[in-house]
Parts: sequence; C-alpha cells; structure tokens
Amino acid sequence: MSVRFEDKLNGAILSLEAAKRLIAEEIRDYPTPVSGCDAQYNQLLSRRSQVSKALDALRQEVFVPTPRTLTQGSGVESR
Repeated sequence: MSVRFEDKLNGAILSLEAAKRLIAEEIRDYPTPVSGCDAQYNQLLSRRSQVSKALDALRQEVFVPTPRTLTQGSGVESR
C-alpha cells in the first residue's frame, strides 16, 4: 500500500487544526483575572502562535525557482 504525500499533509493540517481548537478552549476556560506574568497563560498564547504559523506554512504555495523562472511571477522564457 502506497502512502501519498497529500494524505499525510492533510493529516498534519487536520491534527494542527484540532490542536488549535484545544488551545483556544484552554485559553477561553482559563481562570480570570490573568496577570501579565502568568507563565502558563503565556505558554498557551505562545503555543497558539506556533500552531497558527505552522498551519500557515503548510497551506502556502512555495515558489521554487527553476532555470526558466528565476523570479516569482515571471513567465517562461521563450528561446
């Protein structure tokens, strides 16, 4: 049985989305008032940021320069 890259990528995205929801729930349910130096709360905010950045990185198209397209948005050379 062959595993496709797209299936693994989609699985990673789904797992990160689930983690993001769990973190959001923890932040929502965190007891108030929250002081600015609350290490656990700040850790939750940091994790939320990390998960969001990872999701953004997995979802964005990556430009890979090739000899015919050296800059993003440039067309194919005609010779």
